[in-house]
Amino acid sequence: MLTFLDFEKPIAELDSRVAELKDTARGGDLDIDHEIERLEAKSQRMLKETYSRLTPWQKTQVARHPERPHFRDYVAGLTDEFLPLAGDRAFADDQAILGGLARIDGRKVMLIGHEKGSDTTSRLKHNFGMAKPEGYRKAIRLMDLADRFGLPVVSLIDTPGAFPGVQAEERGQAEAIARSTERGLALGVPSVAVVVGEGGSGGAVAIAAASRVLMLEHAVYSVISPEGCASILWRTADKAADAAEAMRITAADLLSLKVIDRIVPEPLGGAHRAPAEAIANLKAAILEELDELAGKSPDQLRQARREKFLAIA
Repeated sequence: MLTFLDFEKPIAELDSRVAELKDTARGGDLDIDHEIERLEAKSQRMLKETYSRLTPWQKTQVARHPERPHFRDYVAGLTDEFLPLAGDRAFADDQAILGGLARIDGRKVMLIGHEKGSDTTSRLKHNFGMAKPEGYRKAIRLMDLADRFGLPVVSLIDTPGAFPGVQAEERGQAEAIARSTERGLALGVPSVAVVVGEGGSGGAVAIAAASRVLMLEHAVYSVISPEGCASILWRTADKAADAAEAMRITAADLLSLKVIDRIVPEPLGGAHRAPAEAIANLKAAILEELDELAGKSPDQLRQARREKFLAIA
């Protein structure tokens, strides 16, 4: 069953009523099809109205929805073929960042992204998408390979932030993030980054320093989580909604600020309601961006990327 968010409770109640009526219709001779159709239409209207006026905090909740597509879902829906590449060749293989060689509609690319996991076991395995230094060093290794063989780089960002634990700091977390960001900016091949869920702080920027930066309609991208910001400013996470409003973390805000280049529309009610449609929309957008970048020389790509990020106020 679909997990409903707090602000979706009226829609959940209506959908529950529809489900009850359908059970009643199957188990008896009552003709209530017209009533079911009326309530389903009402539910769709409520859904459209609700999602047309989401607050930044509500969008944050949608971006974190447990059933939202994750990296493995995008691999299955975007690619014709995917060959995973593991390890940083120095310490370990961080499962919070996955990547490998892929074909998207026959086009060869290097695909990199955060994986949060979809259940308790996989979330623990992937550390909830919070990478350690070896994850960013793996990303650097994959970007090096892409540059060497002339492959475009596509990165999918979905992380609350880099892992803040002591062992990550001991192994050079800040340095690894900085090196990964530097490598992305220096690529001589086209690169497209997409914030598909949460884009949290340096943990996101490390693989989002690309020629084109896109966001899904209900994704969020920020220097710190709303809860973290609220804890700093007001000494309580209860002010997270106010922080989200002030931080301008939504796709529409960031497009107006020229932090991102494009918004990819999501199905009505968010990507979690129709994952296949959301992935198809993203696939089309990525291919369009790669087509626009094709044919540019390495120097042109580097210069354009430099100008793009320096222009961000």
